[in-house]
Amino acid sequence: MSRRLRIRHTTRVSYAQAAVSSHNEVRMTPLTLPGQTTLDARVTVNPTTPTWSYWDYWGTQVTGFDLMDPHADLTITASSLVETSPPDALGPAPTWQEVTERTTNSRLLEFIGPTVRTTVPPKLLKKARKAAVGLDPHETAVAVSALVADRVSYLPGVTGVNTSAAEAWEQGAGVCQDIAHVTIALLRGLGLPTRYVSGYLHPEREAELHRPVAGQSHAWIEYWAEDWCGYDPTNRTRPDESHVVVGRGRDYDDVTPHKGIYRGVAGGPPEVTVEFTRVA
Repeated sequence: MSRRLRIRHTTRVSYAQAAVSSHNEVRMTPLTLPGQTTLDARVTVNPTTPTWSYWDYWGTQVTGFDLMDPHADLTITASSLVETSPPDALGPAPTWQEVTERTTNSRLLEFIGPTVRTTVPPKLLKKARKAAVGLDPHETAVAVSALVADRVSYLPGVTGVNTSAAEAWEQGAGVCQDIAHVTIALLRGLGLPTRYVSGYLHPEREAELHRPVAGQSHAWIEYWAEDWCGYDPTNRTRPDESHVVVGRGRDYDDVTPHKGIYRGVAGGPPEVTVEFTRVA
């Protein structure tokens, strides 16, 4: 059943002393894709300043802006209205040889090698190979995701944005970002091109119409098996009409919702809220 979701993503940054200036990039605008249509989207900034938009290398819409006057705080509000539909059924899985042949000398190579965030020790790859024995790519994605979810419990606050896949595995806990990074590392180690997906997940399966609910950003994966196929390892499910895609990349660094630089004294971490309202 299709859904129409209104999403309001607010980021508030406070500085210990007024920042002299800042230069920012925001990746909070949902994409229009098969099964997902962005009907309206806008990013506003306080203090008010002109913004501009462009598409980055990975196909994510970026909003940029500069603040050249001193400012004690910064509020970024990304509002969007997105219509989502249930996913199509998976097609037949290719053979591993077909995956290898298609990956060679193509852009899929960008999603097969490890990054700093998605590097794991050989002993962990050995566990993944054991879990995937005799399985096709679709089955492997599910089995490896389960291996990760069994080990890395969802527990906010125990990791940070700079935590690596190896660190999250050793801690045995993390958030969706960490679980996605570990899963990506293992699937790439098995030869399956896999990318990181940044977006949103409505927290209620049976959401009441027109009632705002608090949510959060979310991360999951897409692996290549004749087409890009999604899987949410944190929730052990394939993405559905509750998932909204904002961007894809090799890992979190390619799709960070807000990043930038500023001149001034550092403050505390940003305050982030995400509100969902199902309107249809």
